[in-house]
Amino acid sequence: MARILKLRDALKEAMIEEMRRDASVFLMGEEVAQYDGAYKVSKGMLEEFGPMRVIDTPIAELGFAGIGVGAAMNGLRPIVEFMTWNFAVLAFDQIVNNAAKTLSQSAGQFNCPIVFRGPSGSAGQLAQQHSQTFESWLGNCPGLKVVSIVDPADAKGLLKSAIRDNDPVCFMESEIAYAWEGEVPDGEYTTPIGVAAVRREGTDVTIVSYNKMMRVALQAADDLAKEGISAEVIDLRTIRPLDYHTLVKSVKKTNRMVVVDESWPMFGVSSEIAYEIQKYAFDYLDAPVLRVNSADTSLGYSSVYVNEYLPNPEKVVKAVKSVMYVKA
Repeated sequence: MARILKLRDALKEAMIEEMRRDASVFLMGEEVAQYDGAYKVSKGMLEEFGPMRVIDTPIAELGFAGIGVGAAMNGLRPIVEFMTWNFAVLAFDQIVNNAAKTLSQSAGQFNCPIVFRGPSGSAGQLAQQHSQTFESWLGNCPGLKVVSIVDPADAKGLLKSAIRDNDPVCFMESEIAYAWEGEVPDGEYTTPIGVAAVRREGTDVTIVSYNKMMRVALQAADDLAKEGISAEVIDLRTIRPLDYHTLVKSVKKTNRMVVVDESWPMFGVSSEIAYEIQKYAFDYLDAPVLRVNSADTSLGYSSVYVNEYLPNPEKVVKAVKSVMYVKA
C-alpha cells in the first residue's frame, strides 16, 4: 500500500522514524524547533522529541555545522538543516575540511555519521546569492556522499539511509518541490544510496537528470512522445557515488544521451557524466552527449530572466532532436 505525501512530509516521516528508532539521532538548524522549520519539514517534531533533540541554532552555519561534526565524532548522529545550501557556503570549512576528512585523518579510528540537508538550486525570483546549485561542489570532495532528490518516496527512503550511514551525507532538496506530492510506501523501508532510477522506459534517447529538473525531463519526454520519439528518463538520485552502470546500460540501448542539469555548464555533474559515457560507452554512441544547463552567469531577479536562465522542456526537446539528427 502507498499514500500520497508532500515532499516535506516524506522527509519529516524519515526523521521521525529514525529518531524513534535511534536515540542518538537529533535535528539542529535555523528555525527547526519553535517555528516548525523554515519550510515546515520539522513541523511537530519539537513537541514529540523536546528541545534536547530538536534544536534551534543561531544564524551561524559555520558554528552549528562544527557542533554537528563534533557530535558525530563522539557517537551521535546529527541531522543539520541549512535554511538553504546557499547559506551553507559559510559552513564548507566544516563539511569539506572536517566531516569529509575525519575518517582518513584519523586512520579509520573515527567515523563522522552526519547528514547535512536543505534546499539547493533556484526557487524563482530570489536573485544571485540564493539560487545556486551545489551538487557538483560537494560531489567533487572525497569522503562525502551527495544525494539530490525530488520524489517523496525517494526522499524518505534515501534520508533514512543517509541517517544510518557512517559517512557524512549531503542531502539536497528543493524549495519549490517541498509541496510536490507523490506515492510513498507504507511501512519500514530504505532506498540504497548510489543507485539511479529509471523513471520512464524508452528506446531512442536517454535523458538524465536529478532533483526538480526531473519534471523538466519528464515533460520533455511526454512532448517527444507526441512526435514519435521514445525517451528513456533516468533520475540520478545520488550524485556521489554516481551510478555509471545504469547510465551505460541505457546508452547501450538508446545510443544517445542528453543530460539536464540545473547547475552552470562549466565543471559540473553533466560534464562528469558526459566524460564517463564517452569513456565507457563510446562505441555505442551515435551522437555526442549533449547537455542542457542553466546559463553561464549569475541568476538575476527578473522573472523573464529566470525563465530564460533555467533549463526547460523546449530546450531539452531541441537537444534531443539534435542528437537524433531531426530538424527542430
